[in-house]
Amino acid sequence: MPSASTLEIVPRRSNERGNADHGWLKTFHTYSFASYYDPNHDGFGALRVLNEDRVRPGTGFGTHPHREFEIFSYVVSGELEHRDSMGNVEVLKRGDLQLTSAGTGIRHSEKTYGAKPVHFLQIWSLPWRSGLAPTYFTRHFTDEEKTNNWVRVVAPVSAEGVSEKREGAGPAPVQSPVTLWATILTPGTALPHTFPTEGAGKGRKAYVHVIQTGGYNEGPAKGATVKISGDGKDVEIREGDGAYVMGLPGREMRVENVGEGNAEVLFFDIE
Repeated sequence: MPSASTLEIVPRRSNERGNADHGWLKTFHTYSFASYYDPNHDGFGALRVLNEDRVRPGTGFGTHPHREFEIFSYVVSGELEHRDSMGNVEVLKRGDLQLTSAGTGIRHSEKTYGAKPVHFLQIWSLPWRSGLAPTYFTRHFTDEEKTNNWVRVVAPVSAEGVSEKREGAGPAPVQSPVTLWATILTPGTALPHTFPTEGAGKGRKAYVHVIQTGGYNEGPAKGATVKISGDGKDVEIREGDGAYVMGLPGREMRVENVGEGNAEVLFFDIE
């Protein structure tokens, strides 16, 4: 992992991620998960799981338990049916984000709804304290509002502008020091991000992921090309690729679409 003494950018290539084809499920694991283990990629700060899943129609993850994790799903395409032991039943579509704070324990299922496969990202983070009451939230963000803008889709419950309502506007409230931003960058567009100055003198973690909208492949990443730059450094990544970024508070990072097609990008800012 990079040091925190300067801005550092370290790529995480798609074909180096853990991956599996179970027939009903095609999945990539950015961090250690299930039978995939890599001590060099075993989470990043409070971020523990970043899976890119494609699930065939009529199948999915059957009812299973979770506890002491913040679990959110970002739907890219298709429809995802969620059911849980708190009584929530919901069909999530493109642009929807669902957050379950598992706390002391829940059971849920996530299955494809309808005749088309569902493509979604499954993301877990560690809560800042144990024993929380289980809660559930959904939010919706349109392609229009994400186009060439950083849209805050998940933020710490204590952050400004965060509502603890089950549904509504603004980011979903997470019980972790993790903020998730999303954008759809058109070709030639660049967005800056300046790391917050809280905790001056301490390092700041971030992770950038380019969603693999062009399809599933086990070889080198294809499709959209994104350049991450800052502090005199730059790295290019493609669909399915990601990059670890670490820098001091107050430093600026730029994310630019240098390819020919749109790029859907997630950016995790981790305290």
